[in-house]
Amino acid sequence: MRFACDTGGTFTDLVIEDDKGGLKIYKAATTPSDPVKGVVDALKLAASDMKLTLESFLSRGDILVHGTTHAINAIITNNTAKTAFLTTEGHPDILVLREGGRIEPFNFEVPYPEPYIPRSLTFEVPERIDSAGEIHTALDEKAVISIFERLKEEEVEAVAVCFLWSISNSQHEIRLGELLQEYLPGVPFSLSHQLNPALREYRRASATAIDASLKPLMTKYLGGLTDRLKISGFNGRTLVLTSQGGMLDASDLAHKPIHAINSGPSMAPIAGRHYAQIDSDVPNVIIADTGGTTFDVSLVRQGRIPMTKETWIGQPYRGHMTGFPSIDIKSVGAGGGSIAWVDSGGLLHVGPKSAGAVPGPVCYGTGGDEPTLTDACLTLGYVDADYFLGGAMQLDSDNAADSINEKIAKKLNISTMDAAAAIVSVATENMVQAIEDITVNQGIDPANSVLIGGGGAAGLNSIFIARRLGCPTVLIPETGAGLSAAGALMSDLTNEYRATFFTTSGSFDRNGVNITLNNLREQCQAFIDGPGMGAASQEIEFAVEARYASQVWEIEVPLNNSIFNQDAHLDAMIEDFHSMHEQIFAIRDPGSIIEFVGWSATARCRLSSSKSTRLIDNNKRLVSGSRKVYFSETGEVEADLYDFSSMETQTEFKGPAIIESPFTTVVADENTVFFRTSTGSLLMHS
Repeated sequence: MRFACDTGGTFTDLVIEDDKGGLKIYKAATTPSDPVKGVVDALKLAASDMKLTLESFLSRGDILVHGTTHAINAIITNNTAKTAFLTTEGHPDILVLREGGRIEPFNFEVPYPEPYIPRSLTFEVPERIDSAGEIHTALDEKAVISIFERLKEEEVEAVAVCFLWSISNSQHEIRLGELLQEYLPGVPFSLSHQLNPALREYRRASATAIDASLKPLMTKYLGGLTDRLKISGFNGRTLVLTSQGGMLDASDLAHKPIHAINSGPSMAPIAGRHYAQIDSDVPNVIIADTGGTTFDVSLVRQGRIPMTKETWIGQPYRGHMTGFPSIDIKSVGAGGGSIAWVDSGGLLHVGPKSAGAVPGPVCYGTGGDEPTLTDACLTLGYVDADYFLGGAMQLDSDNAADSINEKIAKKLNISTMDAAAAIVSVATENMVQAIEDITVNQGIDPANSVLIGGGGAAGLNSIFIARRLGCPTVLIPETGAGLSAAGALMSDLTNEYRATFFTTSGSFDRNGVNITLNNLREQCQAFIDGPGMGAASQEIEFAVEARYASQVWEIEVPLNNSIFNQDAHLDAMIEDFHSMHEQIFAIRDPGSIIEFVGWSATARCRLSSSKSTRLIDNNKRLVSGSRKVYFSETGEVEADLYDFSSMETQTEFKGPAIIESPFTTVVADENTVFFRTSTGSLLMHS
């Protein structure tokens, strides 16, 4: 039995795969002050449903995969460890100067962004290695020990070390790490050449600073998770999702917690790609994961999930760069718990502030007094107050409507129903803009794409989003309410290794490249033979970061060869670079020299051969008749009611209709045609 758990801002999703490959979904409220409690509560619900004690239930589990927002929340709320930054003497402003980019170059009213680690905790170490890896200035160990005394006085909780050109010669960073263990035992630290051997100094320094600052927090969190699961009876393997769409053992991720920043959302495109492949022949897929707090948008482009190296926490250039590639996801504050409000000018807004799990929407009856998107959908009749979370939670329709009337309708001088419909429309527009930012702006036409609706709130307005985009098809997977958690069961145990080695197509250093790739291969093989031992399948993927001579930025090109022993191998890599450059920038320059800068190898281990995506139909209920719902275009109408799991497959239905399951509700207006596919998904045409 395998468990996959995704901790969101409002609900914690749990997907269970039993020994026969059947899936079940459970949801429990997230406890912001103790995220592990939401995980345990969801597991308790599953155990109770199977009429087992928690201990007996967990003892049957082999693997638990966990996605968490704990790392990113700590950074956003400034709740990370007090961290010192040690850098080469003469270069204390790496985190201050960054890379010089600006969003608004002529807006001088925006204050200069603060560095991730303040200058007061930045220390210059007398040492210097040049770009060729030669020691220019020896490491002054007496000065280092003196710095350590100051770190003790400052009660520093973690240390980040990034020396100039440590990627060419890591001798000084290694020695400083040894001294840290001797003079500051128990204080976690990160060394840049181990964590992120990238060419650019700011990205390497920023990654190291973020990683070190998260180590105390994430070590405690992941240790607490594994300990509490063990106490509760789980003796299996605990894995944590990474920003790159893979997973690592909890103990391994604690050593490099920066990879957990976009842990949960990275799984949605993996699940979306799978469902699109089995139910659609459209190569471009838009994945819209609507939770209680955020609306996360990602893509599948020609069957591949795009990665981005420009991964910022906060606004580009004003926030902090992680320095690592991650799945390209755009998030906006538009979820089921997003609060609706009217500004001083009489304009309606929805989000970005969210009611979250605490206090929650008004209809939850848990203390929330601000109307949300969920309150609006309940008022419009889209959501059944008696069947929320399969009937486990009773919603208060009257209080929801009263809140919308008092705080929205009266201020806009419109009816309560029109105000609720306006909330849905504004939220829809916010979501459409997020999708356009990641599709139209990247040359993808939504009209030639399929929209995957994931998350508990996805079905409430997916058809409205699709119609606004001109996207003809919407697919709501059977496991869509827990899309990220379902994607976790499809993900691989993954680790990436990087190295910097500069050479050019004009004077290609075949021997140096082969040595570099062989070292990367050995690291991957060690991972496969260690954490990946016993996997159903393993593979190693190689890639190179390259650019035309005199270009500033590189692009990543997959390698078809991991050994260069023939001229044809170099020719093939050159042609692959030209093709990739043309695909991205619509131009190739075959007469230019190509510079090869960075090399990477990724080990992928599939832990299970199971590809199950079907829910066990034990939640079927008899649904018939209709319910009054309100649409802004037609007013109040009678909508037919359907149970998601009981619908006949390949039978076409027409809206207006409401399709319900224990964890999501799908709204279809009168212009929508829909049917259930043979694989269990709901396919809708607008």
